[in-house]
Amino acid sequence: MKAAVITFPGSNCDDDAFDTLRRFGGFEVQRIWHKDRPSLEGVNLVVLPGGFSYGDYLRCGAMAALSPVMEEVKRFAEKGGLVLGICNGFQILCESRLLPGTLTMNESQKFICKDVSMRVEKSGGAWATGLQVGEVVSYPVAHGDGRYWIDEAGLGQLEHNGQVLLRYSDASGKVAADFNPNGSTANIAGICNERGNVFGLMPHPERATEHRSQHGLKLWKSIQTVLTGGAA
Repeated sequence: MKAAVITFPGSNCDDDAFDTLRRFGGFEVQRIWHKDRPSLEGVNLVVLPGGFSYGDYLRCGAMAALSPVMEEVKRFAEKGGLVLGICNGFQILCESRLLPGTLTMNESQKFICKDVSMRVEKSGGAWATGLQVGEVVSYPVAHGDGRYWIDEAGLGQLEHNGQVLLRYSDASGKVAADFNPNGSTANIAGICNERGNVFGLMPHPERATEHRSQHGLKLWKSIQTVLTGGAA
């Protein structure tokens, strides 16, 4: 299996993603600079890592979405390739219109860095094979602009299509405003596109793989299972 990690000016979680995919995901990993336009032929997974691309000028992820490499990422996704955006990567996917909605400033207007609990809303597919609906996982967050927003019609589409994969909750799986760290619409922590091959989330699974909860291992195992012909 082959994975590609994209680095933008200001990325600071690309090394974490590279190391995690290589050591725990079973991937042969290549690094790609944002100005490059490589062929992604033969790549199984593209990861847009966390950080502060272009210093988060304008809207977070807006400038990175215009990087040359994103044209190749869009083509890759259109062909059904798996694309994962973590934190700033999620912001870039939304700005690129590979995912609906947008990420805005935290409701508290403060930077948040802590572990959060999330309830699994959908099982199966590349991102949640082996997970059960209602299961709770814990990853750390580290963001100032992690508030996911989408209008009422868009939220209805997400819910109808089963595109919400993770919601902020307490450790028992209860979803309520008290457990929403940033004010995200409907406590949303992670969504996929309608096809299911593009996934974005604000919490960091790569930081919960070797340390902390180690729940991130479930994500890499899910991807690995699907790519190697396991259950979908």
